[in-house]
Amino acid sequence: MDYKKTLNLPQTDFPMRAKLPQREPRMLEFWNKLGLYQKIRENSRGRPTFILHDGPPYANGNIHLGTALNKILKDFIVKTKTMEGYDAPYVPGWDCHGLPIEHKVDQELGAKRFEMSIQDIRENCRHYAEKYLNIQREEFKRLGVIGDWDNPYITMGKDYEATIIKYLMRFFARGLAYKGKKPIYWCSSCKTALAEAEVEYKDAPSPSIYVKFPLVGASRDNLPVWDNLPVSIIIWTTTPWTLPANLAIAFHPKLVYSAVKVKAEIFLVARDRIHYIALDCNWEKYEILKDYQGQELEGLNARHPFIDRESRLVLADYVTLEQGTGCVHTAPGHGQEDYFTGIKYGLDIYNPVDEAGRFSAEIEHFAGMSVFDANPKINAYMKKLGVLLAEDTFSHSYPHCWRCENPVIFRATDQWFISMDSGNLREKALQEIRKVKWIPSWGEERIYLMVTNRPDWCISRQRSWGVPVAAIYCQECNTILTQPHILENIVKFFAQNGSDQWFVQSIPEIIGDEAVCESCGSHEFKKEMDILDVWFESGVSHAVVLNQWPGHRWPADLYLEGTDQHRGWFQLSLLASVGYEDKAPYKQVLTHGFVVDKEGRKLSKKLGNQIFPSEIIDKVGAELLRVWVAAEDYTVDIRISDEIMKQLTESYRRIRNTCRFLLANIADFSPGQAVPIDKLDSFDRYALILLRKMLLKVQKDYDRYQFHAAFNTLHNFCAVNMSSLYLDVIKSRLYTEIPYSDQRRSAQTALWYILQGMVRIMAPILSFTAEEVWQAMPAWERKEESVHLSTFFDGLDSFHAPDIEAVWRKKLEIREIVTKALEQARQNKLIGLSLDAKITLYVSADLREFIEMYKDDFIDLCIISQLDIENLDQAQSHDYKPDEFENLIVGVSKAAGEKCERCWKYSPTIGEFSEHPTICDFCHDKLTRGNWSKS
Repeated sequence: MDYKKTLNLPQTDFPMRAKLPQREPRMLEFWNKLGLYQKIRENSRGRPTFILHDGPPYANGNIHLGTALNKILKDFIVKTKTMEGYDAPYVPGWDCHGLPIEHKVDQELGAKRFEMSIQDIRENCRHYAEKYLNIQREEFKRLGVIGDWDNPYITMGKDYEATIIKYLMRFFARGLAYKGKKPIYWCSSCKTALAEAEVEYKDAPSPSIYVKFPLVGASRDNLPVWDNLPVSIIIWTTTPWTLPANLAIAFHPKLVYSAVKVKAEIFLVARDRIHYIALDCNWEKYEILKDYQGQELEGLNARHPFIDRESRLVLADYVTLEQGTGCVHTAPGHGQEDYFTGIKYGLDIYNPVDEAGRFSAEIEHFAGMSVFDANPKINAYMKKLGVLLAEDTFSHSYPHCWRCENPVIFRATDQWFISMDSGNLREKALQEIRKVKWIPSWGEERIYLMVTNRPDWCISRQRSWGVPVAAIYCQECNTILTQPHILENIVKFFAQNGSDQWFVQSIPEIIGDEAVCESCGSHEFKKEMDILDVWFESGVSHAVVLNQWPGHRWPADLYLEGTDQHRGWFQLSLLASVGYEDKAPYKQVLTHGFVVDKEGRKLSKKLGNQIFPSEIIDKVGAELLRVWVAAEDYTVDIRISDEIMKQLTESYRRIRNTCRFLLANIADFSPGQAVPIDKLDSFDRYALILLRKMLLKVQKDYDRYQFHAAFNTLHNFCAVNMSSLYLDVIKSRLYTEIPYSDQRRSAQTALWYILQGMVRIMAPILSFTAEEVWQAMPAWERKEESVHLSTFFDGLDSFHAPDIEAVWRKKLEIREIVTKALEQARQNKLIGLSLDAKITLYVSADLREFIEMYKDDFIDLCIISQLDIENLDQAQSHDYKPDEFENLIVGVSKAAGEKCERCWKYSPTIGEFSEHPTICDFCHDKLTRGNWSKS
């Protein structure tokens, strides 16, 4: 097969002339026609497996640079492992449910959505997800990412949904899932609960207020009364809107609290905060009357500042002295710590805020008002009542909804939770974290602390698009039906019908007619209409892909996502897996940073610095995007800008031009003409030594996922070892020797091996360029149809030659000294090119023998015309004396004779040959006595 014709690339296109945006689509077409992914699978059958499990992006828009970075990194790893000799399948997936997609559909439908049934809304969401799944699939393929694109996993597929329900039923059966009223993150705009992973923190201004709660009745009598002055507790808060839900004030049991007299009032605050409170509240003077331990205050009562009820004084270890007064306003319905304090003291989990973030009718003066709009009005009302002591603005990090970007609130609602401590889920997860290899290593402590401190997992959402929380519970006593046969019937129902039918079919159609409540014997049931958290859905993806796709196994060798997924997909996959399997779903977890601009700012429309992958691809090609990913340290935030891309383009050109040079100079060479390695010229052997070192270093970097180190090693090999040394030196041999001479064939053999090694080692990163090179290379027996069907270069041990390496290392040390002397002469205008020079090496006796033995090598190595060797004591004062060599001095002078127009060296023999008056004796000998016919 003529692969150049298949590629529609004429022979004249090689060696490779850029135009990547035009050439890459033809390469993709070639891979597609070849059935490349399927052929890789066939070739890899029977090898050891390496499984990278793909985290699903949302099918809700075009890909951005962050998703491109992620997919390209995964492609690097899969291709690397394949070329190392593993069977490394890659099944991409998509997250198709949830708020990110429903939010977009809501925007498209507008007011029309309020007139639509849940089924109609779900159908619109399905079509939207399918649309962008197909768009993203083509965009990922355009990046050169090879995978099973025709058979991805999608979370809205029936089989996938059945697995979600299977996992959920296991949590029910194990007693890990329950319904309860707790404060959770709530987005008033999206009108749904949010998981921690769906919350982003942004700096935002909030009101900062000091409010007094007067002690009342017997509580006041338990403290000394000075002159019958009123005694109040001062709290500090940045959320005035939560004050209507205040039921308590928390004190630390071990802290010291003081009764402070200010004018005609007494205030109770933490002693160590008095100075700061005095500044904020403008106390000109104050008097500390008495100190108390926090534990002495437990059980007292204060009056709410503007509602006719009391607030209990309670104790809590989480109270600190970092800010505020040491007396913490407590609303059990609006905070996680407040909630646990409320449970401890039997307080109502009180939440007077509806799903739209508005106060309920019971809140006088503020009913129907948005909580954020109510903040200034609550402050004004308290000021009127004389209970607001100070008011300011406080800038701090505040939670926002990741989708609509509006601020969120803590709000107690009835939700479904997975208990972190029932069944030791937390402890088991922490144990599994220690068994996983985290890259970078700091990821281990990060996720360990997150799991240690995380609350119960809220898995319900009040939306339409998703897999329902498939719970059926008793109409009479609210007991969840968890009998094994009922849970099994629910799983079967989803496998056969999909999630849509849950909202349509009756309960008997789902679980049968014979169901009975085990608690009260009732036959009347109701089903849950909330949907599951999408993190639960994506968290079971390992069970779908690793257990069901051909060639896969559980657990995965590697998960790879951004650093935000320590609290997202990494963590929730871990919890889902440990809750079902008691084991982590992965052996290694690798994280990357975020894409930022050259100043380190997040890319966004608002800042006007957003860049889409398509813009870069249309301008310079997908290969340069791959170079960007390869060249940067992805473990930290990754910068991108026009300047960075220009620099990387130059680095890429160095590698590409090295390949072009190699291809051009083996154009008249076939692998069958290769010189045996032990017969190669010494310098050619040294080039293969350098090749071996590079290949081993890059493979080691690949194994450690350090792609920027691998790219730099490859680039330096091309720029330093090849362009500035080996290729520069052998040009004369390639261009002036007899075409089929042993000397030229030796060089071409080395070039052939170098190209073989380079094209394979760079294929995972520079996938398009490597394929171009591969198709342009001379044919050989069993040459694979694509470079991506090959493996890394084998037989590197044959290049190992320590004796030869030691000799050439010494030669190169001397060459470096000569190069410095030549540069000095160039600056002094004595010579132009190095070939203009004659070098005299003044050496000691112990070095003279070495120099004389390799005199011709030094002429070629230093790219000069003539070389003399003299004793060290004959050197002149103006000659170059290196600091690093005491037994070597370099003299530079203008070379004798005229310049040969063929080899460009100077020679006194120019003009001696009448038939070739402009060439030297060396070239004349080659032209007149060499064999110029093919042999």
